[in-house]
Amino acid sequence: MKPKRMNLKRLSVLLIIYCMVVFAGPVFGDVIPGATMDNSPFPSYGTGKVIVHVYTDYFCVPCRAAEPELESLLLELVRSKKITVVFVDTPIHRESQIYARYFLYTLKKKNEFEYALHVRSVFFEAAASNINNKEGLEIFLKNKNIDFSIFDAVPVLKKLNGFLRDDKVTGTPSCVILRDGKSEKKVGGAEILKALKELQ
Repeated sequence: MKPKRMNLKRLSVLLIIYCMVVFAGPVFGDVIPGATMDNSPFPSYGTGKVIVHVYTDYFCVPCRAAEPELESLLLELVRSKKITVVFVDTPIHRESQIYARYFLYTLKKKNEFEYALHVRSVFFEAAASNINNKEGLEIFLKNKNIDFSIFDAVPVLKKLNGFLRDDKVTGTPSCVILRDGKSEKKVGGAEILKALKELQ
């Protein structure tokens, strides 16, 4: 299946409106890769020199199809200290805006790599069940024994939005691999998985 694509201008406008409406705050801010906020979770894991930004949308069918193998590869690469991975939820589908928020809310309770992978798989499952509102998602998470804590996520979203802007992402699934001062973008599940396998 072809990756879900969206015009860059349209995606930027969507993200700006999303952050302004949902979070009532500014969208862009200074981006410091790898930095953490005061008591705020940031979805970055690992200590490897190669940085991998993973861009997915929970309602994106190609993203969902690639996720099991992607999860396995990321787990191996992080454990072997070959990469540092950053998950950037990319709400191309309108329904995913809620998911991006609640992913961070779940990390507020427990921000560990394997747990983040588990939560992502649960979110993909929720999207496959067409859960498209906050009330439904909260019930789904509670039924899966996933706790969450609501907090001001604007600073985290600023950083993640900065990655999306700087990496010029226009579709999902996508990933950007940063190494030796160079940036390489891969689009589509097959291309992403192939590039990650080359890092093993």
